[in-house]
Amino acid sequence: MSGNISNQQSAIRHLTYLTPDLAGVGGRMKLRPEDFLVDEQPLYEPSGAGEHLILFIEKFNLTTQDAVRRIAKAFRVRRSAVGYAGLKDKHALTRQHVSVHLPGVPGTDEQFAQESIRRTEYHPHLKVLWSARHVNKLRLGHLRSNRFVIYLRGVEPGAVVRAKAILDVLVKCGVPNFFGVQRFGYRGDSHLVGRSLLLGDARAALDQMLGNPDQWETESRRRGREAYMAGEYTDALTLCPQRMRYERQALDALRQGKSFEQAAAAIDRSQRELMLSAWQSSIFNRVLDVRLKEGTFDRLLPGDLAQKHDNRAVFQVDQAVAEVENAAGGRIERLEISPSGPMWGPDMMRAGGAVDDLERRLLEEDGLAVDRLTVAGGLKLVGQRRPLRVPMRDAEVSGGVDEQGPYVRLAFELPRGSFATTVLREIMKMDDG
Repeated sequence: MSGNISNQQSAIRHLTYLTPDLAGVGGRMKLRPEDFLVDEQPLYEPSGAGEHLILFIEKFNLTTQDAVRRIAKAFRVRRSAVGYAGLKDKHALTRQHVSVHLPGVPGTDEQFAQESIRRTEYHPHLKVLWSARHVNKLRLGHLRSNRFVIYLRGVEPGAVVRAKAILDVLVKCGVPNFFGVQRFGYRGDSHLVGRSLLLGDARAALDQMLGNPDQWETESRRRGREAYMAGEYTDALTLCPQRMRYERQALDALRQGKSFEQAAAAIDRSQRELMLSAWQSSIFNRVLDVRLKEGTFDRLLPGDLAQKHDNRAVFQVDQAVAEVENAAGGRIERLEISPSGPMWGPDMMRAGGAVDDLERRLLEEDGLAVDRLTVAGGLKLVGQRRPLRVPMRDAEVSGGVDEQGPYVRLAFELPRGSFATTVLREIMKMDDG
């Protein structure tokens, strides 16, 4: 079995279902770009004036970071001058907001803006739908939610009935807030790279990132990974595709005779922090999986830290609070609050009692301890709490037949930071991969 499959199993495969007794619909997704639409819902509307130009872009076959680099180049600004509210899937038709900081540019610069927008759109899979001025830069989390419209293909004509039964449970109980496959990279192992970075083992991080050939990769890519493992860094760099930007950064440093520590530091800081976030996400998934198995992902326990869904505020739970909130008509049933799980970091608020014992045990099973959650090189490991479930809004399901055959159409809204793939794995009942 390839390293890729085993890595994915540890991060997102074989997680517990909320609806194990309801048969899935199977099928396939993302057969066409328009079959998976993500539409970002803004936290606020542009003010119409200010030093930042807000772009509402549509992209496909580009990561958000890819789009940011192209927009920065088109506007002739640093990448740090471009802000965005959320990371969107590469393999989907996604619409999202991006800001470009244009300080000191006169208010009559619309010609410059339009010329820059036209340069942005030279890429066939990136276009600007509209633009407007605003007073501040967009930052991660500056969105209300994401609206998804998804077509599942290759399903039986009656699959819509099964899909609706599952969707009804998710609407009533909340969606288990697992991190999806996108969080763990195209090989499903970025959490393992992040773990090694956190442990200060640059060699292990690069071995995971640059070595370990996978059977499903092209022959050229396998040869490149083998060249890295043999210490032939020039050959490994030559065989590494141009699109693998971060791998090439590390290989180029090694080719120059730099140490493993220096090579790891040569990778863009934002990418290294994403790998650390992937590690945090893998531990969160384990905690949620246990709570789902135990039937407590949607119930408060003494020691829990409950999170309010409207403003993400967190409060401590004791026995009395748990009894009130879990009761019929309480805020748990109304999906106003939920128990939270750990995104481990040195500043994370800790749960209490048996809840903390579980979270700490799963952390230690991964070879880490609370006092080891510091990162060298100025990287940030921001600790926070994440709800174990999230409400699904405005859910729709329908079925039909078009030129591609029978389909199930799903539409729903999820809060920022949540993954539509969690909904799909419940409805399709197929291994994530």
